[in-house]
Amino acid sequence: MTAKLKIRESISADHEAIESLIPDAFPEENLLPLVRDLLSDTAVTASLVCETDSAIVGLVVFTKCSVSESPVNAALLGPLAVAPARQGQGIGSALVRAGLRRMKEMNVSLVCVLGDPAFYRRLGFLPESSVRPPFSLPAEYDGAWQSQVLGSHKEGFGTLSVPAQWRQPSLWIP
Repeated sequence: MTAKLKIRESISADHEAIESLIPDAFPEENLLPLVRDLLSDTAVTASLVCETDSAIVGLVVFTKCSVSESPVNAALLGPLAVAPARQGQGIGSALVRAGLRRMKEMNVSLVCVLGDPAFYRRLGFLPESSVRPPFSLPAEYDGAWQSQVLGSHKEGFGTLSVPAQWRQPSLWIP
């Protein structure tokens, strides 16, 4: 029998478990400082965790952003982390879907992500060409810059304007 998954907003009591999850989910990247900064700034982020058997097995963070030269309310999805032993079980997809519903409730009309096109396309994301990422991406990332429109969306053109936590080129390019 499989344990029931519970998706909920993260709370400060989750931080210790999240600090264990992030290095396991991203062993080749040091995303812990970014995640700490994002989770400490609830004015610009919304985060959800997936819990099963009282253990945190997944996390998704959405950062509120804007688009230069546009009135679009936007958000950046990332990071999305799932415990390695639980990957491939639908946890990441469930977290993203729940997060997109939360973003729609918050009147976000465009969610951008830099990630695997095969994964995100299944969740309704499409290649983004009107809103540029904050940093130029290398050619091998072709198709990885994607977005999903939520609700009514006024066409936006410009560059995604991200808060300070995301203004590190190393987060965008290898």
